[in-house]
Amino acid sequence: MSHASSSRHFQQAAGFDAAGRHDDAINELALGTQARDPHCARLLGLRLLTGDRSPLLPKEGLRFLSEAADAGLPEAAARAAGILAVGVNLPADWQLGLLWLTRAAELGWELAQRQLRALCSDPTLAAAPATDATGWQRIASGVDLNHWRSAPECIVRSESPRVVEAREVLAPRLCEFLVSLAPHRLEPARVYDPVTRSDVIAPHRNNTIATFDIFSLEYAHVLVQARIAAACNVSEKQLEAPSVLHYSPGEEIQDHFDFVDPKSTPDYAAEIAANGQRLMTFLLYLNDDYDGGETAFPKLGLRHKGRRGDGLFFVNALPDMSPDLRTLHAGCPTTRGEKWIITQFIRSRPVR
Repeated sequence: MSHASSSRHFQQAAGFDAAGRHDDAINELALGTQARDPHCARLLGLRLLTGDRSPLLPKEGLRFLSEAADAGLPEAAARAAGILAVGVNLPADWQLGLLWLTRAAELGWELAQRQLRALCSDPTLAAAPATDATGWQRIASGVDLNHWRSAPECIVRSESPRVVEAREVLAPRLCEFLVSLAPHRLEPARVYDPVTRSDVIAPHRNNTIATFDIFSLEYAHVLVQARIAAACNVSEKQLEAPSVLHYSPGEEIQDHFDFVDPKSTPDYAAEIAANGQRLMTFLLYLNDDYDGGETAFPKLGLRHKGRRGDGLFFVNALPDMSPDLRTLHAGCPTTRGEKWIITQFIRSRPVR
């Protein structure tokens, strides 16, 4: 069967999913995989590896992702790396994820190659040429996984509510890599409107945002989240999906709260029971070559401009998990240059 014919399986599967016929979609992807369509193999592998609208069959999922990678889609191996590292319906396995990331690099996936170099803790090794599989394996051997579950130096800026500066969370080369992932994913940042019960563009927020779900999460994101969890002394499973915020000159988000607000959240009790309160916010500064753009807490008289690789985290809720109104804060407009940060919300209970 020709590639053009097998591509119809991919399109047909999308139609079945849109109609809620997920079993038929899986069957269609399986037919496409049998017809040697790597795109079908990639998506089928992801679905089976995560149990996304499909049976949870991780061994089979990895086999199909391997087939897709070998057939010219090395990005499939990188997707496996992120999923295995974060642990979706399975225990997290960083070492196995690193092996898959290395395989993606060996197969020529440029993002995997840059990622390995950014994660390698030995600068000489990170800069070494890699012309074959052995070269990438050598660079991967310099990734110190133990480092990512160690807490950075923390300095308390406010005891109550607790606001803490975290120093040297990330190395500059990893900050640069994380920024590079965001531009093509940026879209206008939205806020929740309790009247329409939808996310809308609001006049008090005009920056852009890039979000990363389980099918776009990179291996590096998982390690960064672990470092954040260590700084905050919480479980990695309490972290929501990460987002990168981008501010062009003049863009801002005015005074707001990050907690789950009982006044604006429909079915607040059900939300708290299911996902917990949004207990903490961690801001990770990916660059500092801009003017303005401070994080301001007007009720605390505190303004902070983070250095590249540093973080700032604060506790949004009181001990009984009710909102702490003192945590009102804003992302001030930049006056020169662009600002890039990761914003990481942390729940009071596991969300994955």
